[in-house]
Amino acid sequence: MGPTAAGKTDVAISLRKRFPVDIISVDSALVYRGMDIGTAKPDTETLRRAPHRLIDIRDPEESYSAGDFVRDARTEMDAIIAAGNIPLLVGGTMMYFRALTGGIAALPSADVEIRAQIDADAEKSGWPAVHERLRAVDPQVAERINPNDSQRIQRALEVFLSSGKPLSEWQNEAQAKRDQEFRFVKIGLQIATRKTLHERIEQRLNFMLNNGFLDEVKVLREREGLTRDHPSMRSVGYRQLWEHLAGETTFDEARDKSLYATRQLAKRQITWLRSESELKSFDPIEAGMIDAISTTLLEFFDA
Repeated sequence: MGPTAAGKTDVAISLRKRFPVDIISVDSALVYRGMDIGTAKPDTETLRRAPHRLIDIRDPEESYSAGDFVRDARTEMDAIIAAGNIPLLVGGTMMYFRALTGGIAALPSADVEIRAQIDADAEKSGWPAVHERLRAVDPQVAERINPNDSQRIQRALEVFLSSGKPLSEWQNEAQAKRDQEFRFVKIGLQIATRKTLHERIEQRLNFMLNNGFLDEVKVLREREGLTRDHPSMRSVGYRQLWEHLAGETTFDEARDKSLYATRQLAKRQITWLRSESELKSFDPIEAGMIDAISTTLLEFFDA
């Protein structure tokens, strides 16, 4: 696991050459068909050499939750193990990792009236103010959520208001009941300097924009049933380019907003990594990194 642009795919492919592993994608955007360039989806040749499971399994008009991921990932893990191989989970959607390794809570159902009230409060005072309200009742979860992440703030506060129990308590109870069927070794890819990571993020965004990212969003935007409010179109980069195509920003503004949003995403991913227990961290651009990770895996397999 690691932040965007840390080189997770390259590391996974290198490990696949050394170990009998099959790769499972842990990415909330890679599940969508037709979202290839802006998600940095591995190309056809890469997928031929190193197939990734849980890629291209949903239409962009469909939703995909952490619960869906856990169900699908466990199915794939069982199949990989039955074939005599080892599942290698690779990606940057930290909530999916947490749900899989720590258990997923059976949360209360959505409450339309409570959501409407939260939205009204946000419209009046802004999402950072609603985030502070969440912090007062559930500081553990609020610490992991960006003050402008409306979707997650809304859900966390809704859970508390509808049940009287903080989301963190639901999650901690699920952690205590987690399934012990699998043992996990957590490998975190963390580039030592933030400046280097930011440079890699900008280089990758420029590559995407120079290789058809805007045209990809144009095609998606022309679909009759797809709107900017679908979860798929709230993905970083897609949201900003959709705004540009709607005439709300210039291309340069959309590019700058995409870059900022991607850096903020990386910052949140790094924060999640810091909260992961038993994480073994490696710098993906250090010499000998693959050998070091391989040694860690061999020790884990022999334990």
